[in-house]
Amino acid sequence: MAIFILGLFAGIIGGMGIGGGTILIPGLIFLTDFKQQTIQSINLISFIPVAIVALIIHIKNKNILFRLSLPIIIFGLIGAWIGSKIALTIPSSSLRRLFGIFLLIMGIYEILCKDKVKEKK
Repeated sequence: MAIFILGLFAGIIGGMGIGGGTILIPGLIFLTDFKQQTIQSINLISFIPVAIVALIIHIKNKNILFRLSLPIIIFGLIGAWIGSKIALTIPSSSLRRLFGIFLLIMGIYEILCKDKVKEKK
């Protein structure tokens, strides 16, 4: 049952554009004994249908700038390929720590710096 609830919350967050992985990956770390690479792979495969639904809704609401999106998609694909190759070479425990550090840094940034950036605009 916990996996279903985790999936629901990750889908809601992912549909909002925040990134369901911020919920799904830590949740799977606590609920399973999978390696970090497996957990990240589950996150990526579960993201596809969530992203498709969110994309359809955002296209209908005309929220997408396709000219800006194309270079981001191309370089994002290149970065994803490089990142997945790197992730396969890093031990699972190190990858888990790196992901935790990344989330901590992003959380601190959101709390301390995000409002300052909005005020400058």
